[in-house]
Amino acid sequence: MINKKENWKFSELETLDINSYNRDLEAKEINMNDIARVKVRTTHRLMPDSYRDNRITGSIVLMDENINETVAAGINV
Repeated sequence: MINKKENWKFSELETLDINSYNRDLEAKEINMNDIARVKVRTTHRLMPDSYRDNRITGSIVLMDENINETVAAGINV
């Protein structure tokens, strides 16, 4: 579990336009309902499983620690 914002950051980000299937490799942020591919860099080593191998440990949920709500969900591919 990564529980502080200073312990991780996006190292790569690309979003997908679901209407045209065009990828935006220059994206700087993810907006509500966007589909994105991200690489996350952490200060601590993580050992996630592939979602294909284990649906429990291969999935992620990002929480906003200020309001304690889910802001994103994803899978490790």
